[in-house]
Amino acid sequence: MSFGVYVHWPFCAAKCPYCDFNSHVRSVVDEDAWTRGIVRELENVASLQGGARPAVQTVFFGGGTPSLMSGRAVGTVLDKIAGLWPRGNDLEVTLESNPASADAARFADYRAAGVDRLSLGVQALNDADLKMLGRLHDVAEAKRALDWAQKTFARVSLDLIYARPRQTPEAWRSELKEALSFGTEHLSLYQLTIEPATPFATLHRAGKLIVPDDDRAAALYELTQEMTEAAGRPAYEISNHARPGAEARHNLIYWRYGSYAGVGPGAHGRLDLDGRRVATETERLPERWLGAAMRMSEIAPEDAAREHLLMNLRLAEGLSLAGFQARWGWSPDASRVPDGLLAIDGDRLRATPRGRLVLNALIAALAP
Repeated sequence: MSFGVYVHWPFCAAKCPYCDFNSHVRSVVDEDAWTRGIVRELENVASLQGGARPAVQTVFFGGGTPSLMSGRAVGTVLDKIAGLWPRGNDLEVTLESNPASADAARFADYRAAGVDRLSLGVQALNDADLKMLGRLHDVAEAKRALDWAQKTFARVSLDLIYARPRQTPEAWRSELKEALSFGTEHLSLYQLTIEPATPFATLHRAGKLIVPDDDRAAALYELTQEMTEAAGRPAYEISNHARPGAEARHNLIYWRYGSYAGVGPGAHGRLDLDGRRVATETERLPERWLGAAMRMSEIAPEDAAREHLLMNLRLAEGLSLAGFQARWGWSPDASRVPDGLLAIDGDRLRATPRGRLVLNALIAALAP
């Protein structure tokens, strides 16, 4: 089983109105103090694992806005990881970047520190929708950041949000066609969802923010699958598309239900310790996190198996029935699922494109 490290940098220059991630706006950030806190948590995770620690295959800096970190801070964290865990072959190190905090020198510093993959949060390719989404950059800044990224990093991913208010299939087709023309190896294409306790949720309840209904959203999803497939970047997960071999290996650890450390405010982890599946969670509020201990709890086998099902069936590759049986001692009962939602090919159980649209209901039917 692969092992990765997720590093959460919780700070942003502004809070986007659709975002429910653990992100916070602060006018002053003591970067050295926060870096020391991350190093402390990395040491805590390593001590839990004991002497026989797995090789680290991936590192992912997420947020928040990790591109507000200096290259020096990123390098300090990567050096500590290298000192605590063996390095896996072909280590993948990803950093998320906001175009508003991007510049060529900063990207060069990240590359020198050891980052080899950049995920750029463009989110839209027209200025009106970028403003509506609360983004601080415009399209010109996004394209400039993408150019710097492609000149600096061997691997670049592009993020977009679709199913936006008033977005038509024709408009999304044009926008996605332009995004695909940039030539990035990977695209993360997310449907806009109205998350509770966000400004968008307040506007939506008041009838001031109208998003596509389920049928139109499904049509946009199907259009997305068709265009990315035709462009050689098929979906390997519900919202993620890549050239074959260019999948985000860190995210594959999640979806294949591997083991990962989560450090930084509000980060979650899943560790395998002495035959137990253990969940870790950190304090969400950054100022409290600095002095708080990581919380740890054992996951009941039946709950871990459901998590495994949910994560694996997000993937186009699906679930290995033999591997699942060997790990958990039971097999999913596909006979309880309506026709057209699942496909079985030898040892692989897969959700069909229709099935991935109703994944939670699918898991409820498959699990005992």
